[in-house]
Amino acid sequence: MSSADEKPARSFTVCREDEPLPPHLRGAVAAIGNFDGVHRGHRVLVQAVRESAAEGGRPALILTFEPHPRAYFAPHLPLFRLTGPGAKEVVFRHLGLDGLVVRRFDAELAGTGARDFVRRLLRDDLGLSGVVIGHDFHFGRGREGNPALLAELCREEGILCRVIPPFALPAEADPVSSSAIRAALAGGAVERANALLGYRWFVQGAVRHGDKRGRTLGYSTANIALSDCDLAHGIYAVRARLPGGGVRPGVASYGRRPTFDDGAPLLEVNLFDFAGDLYGQVLDVEFVAFIRGEERFASAEALIARMDVDAAEARARLAADRTPSMLEGGR
Repeated sequence: MSSADEKPARSFTVCREDEPLPPHLRGAVAAIGNFDGVHRGHRVLVQAVRESAAEGGRPALILTFEPHPRAYFAPHLPLFRLTGPGAKEVVFRHLGLDGLVVRRFDAELAGTGARDFVRRLLRDDLGLSGVVIGHDFHFGRGREGNPALLAELCREEGILCRVIPPFALPAEADPVSSSAIRAALAGGAVERANALLGYRWFVQGAVRHGDKRGRTLGYSTANIALSDCDLAHGIYAVRARLPGGGVRPGVASYGRRPTFDDGAPLLEVNLFDFAGDLYGQVLDVEFVAFIRGEERFASAEALIARMDVDAAEARARLAADRTPSMLEGGR
């Protein structure tokens, strides 16, 4: 995230599920969407909502929905989410907003017509004075609503509506998108994904017990299972935020451990110069650089020799990294 995006800390209110909007946030201007990744294209909407809110002396909000509509309509299909609810909240807290509203995406909302979406949710429930949406925003039963219809319905209700065109990086034709970032991560192109995001991609997860093999190899790891993650299997330079605060550098493996068991994909994080019990604790792990793909080694000794090289490479890549971090400042 660039310094132009990041704003000084301010009061930030989160309203989850059906929690009513507090009085000081009534009359807000809200950017609406799924915001998976909260990437650089999304932050054009955030900038627009801040500007529109400031013009009218109103609060600036984000309105999003959980679960992701794709997960609701096709729960049997895997969905590689760039940012789960907790990670999304971390990013939004950096962006100079007044609050985040998360509404439940359920059968009732899925069956709500476009006009009722505006009247019941935007006008009556949230009392919004304005909304900001992307050019491809759809809403209402069967996705019947599009930006033009939303602008018309909002005008009838006296609600400002701004539609933001697609955003592309300089000298690039294709707009920034969550799909492009997923594809970059699936190919191990972490630096490319981070450039599209504007910050280092990170995951959150609880540390679980493993087979303790890392201790015998001289590389103790914090093991985290990632759900429906299409990240390329391999070795990464990472940083992790500890539960009690502080960010530590490290090297991580994501994959199936082909030298040993070829099991289910697992993120194994070795934090440099750290000794402590992290079992059951939640770590935030950001990915700085891809070092190499996952390999099968002929022996544990060969693996250890390569791990020594990987750790040295990770230290060098981390020392050279200047991309802004989302892990500073606590959860």
